[in-house]
Amino acid sequence: MANVEKSIDVDVPIRQVYDQWTQFETFPEFMNGVERITQLDERRTHWVTKIGGVEREFDAEITEQHPDERVAWKSTDGDTPHAGVVTFHKISDTTTRVMVQLDWEPQGVVEKVGAAVGVDDRQITADVKKFKEFIESRGTETGAWRGDVPREG
Repeated sequence: MANVEKSIDVDVPIRQVYDQWTQFETFPEFMNGVERITQLDERRTHWVTKIGGVEREFDAEITEQHPDERVAWKSTDGDTPHAGVVTFHKISDTTTRVMVQLDWEPQGVVEKVGAAVGVDDRQITADVKKFKEFIESRGTETGAWRGDVPREG
């Protein structure tokens, strides 16, 4: 199992940062390899990715979501099992720390070698930096979903 943890401070208030993160359809604008995300309902998303020339489709379920605090998810199908959580921490009225943790099971030789040499780590670092640039340059979020999804079980 591969694991990456990254954090970045964003010069935007926590509500705006959280609201933008819940706009999953915008992820292709700052996440390399994400071609398209479709929000199916308040808990489920459908992803299309293309990484290293390999296209994959899978569904993911939001397992926990609390406004201005956290969003957690796990894949429900597809050939690369993964899960993650993003937490939001108020540093000041205008600064938010975004912490991302991803866990996945690399499949195939290319993914296993990439995970072993840190390609995934560098990609996640680049993606959180692009998210920072994306949200700071916009001046406002593209939308918001403020619902609460309690952890099941």
